Amino acid sequence: MDARLNLYGNAVATKFARYINSAGKVVSDSALPPATQELVKIRASQINGCGFCTDMHTKDAAHAGETAQRLHLVAAWREAKVFTDAERAALELTEQGTRIADAAGGVTDEAWANAAKYHDEDQLAALVSLIALINAYNRMNVIIQQPAGDYQPGQFG
Repeated sequence: MDARLNLYGNAVATKFARYINSAGKVVSDSALPPATQELVKIRASQINGCGFCTDMHTKDAAHAGETAQRLHLVAAWREAKVFTDAERAALELTEQGTRIADAAGGVTDEAWANAAKYHDEDQLAALVSLIALINAYNRMNVIIQQPAGDYQPGQFG
């Protein structure tokens, strides 16, 4: 399988990626816990059917020390006992923020209040930014049918 467009060989796509990656650095450097960041990226990528991002972020999370058990249970996080209340709140916000077209009114006040219970304002800003960012990456990769499976942890820096 080949991608429809080479994101790494096209000048416009490369320039866009440089800017969007800079936005990602703001989030990765934030106080939002790194484990939460990876869980959010994995869950949004699963929902969006982005194999490339799911492959990347599960491998990056495992490389950073995340357990196989937690990685296997991200898709079923509501029934799993292995996530903290703060992670659950972030995953709920991720799901609602990713599926905004599926729900009248978008993200519920309850989901927001629950996330705010566990995350300060800077962490919430990082969380909202991360949800928007991973959804953008997912959409790019799904549109061009970026193949999954070959990613190596850290290959993009």
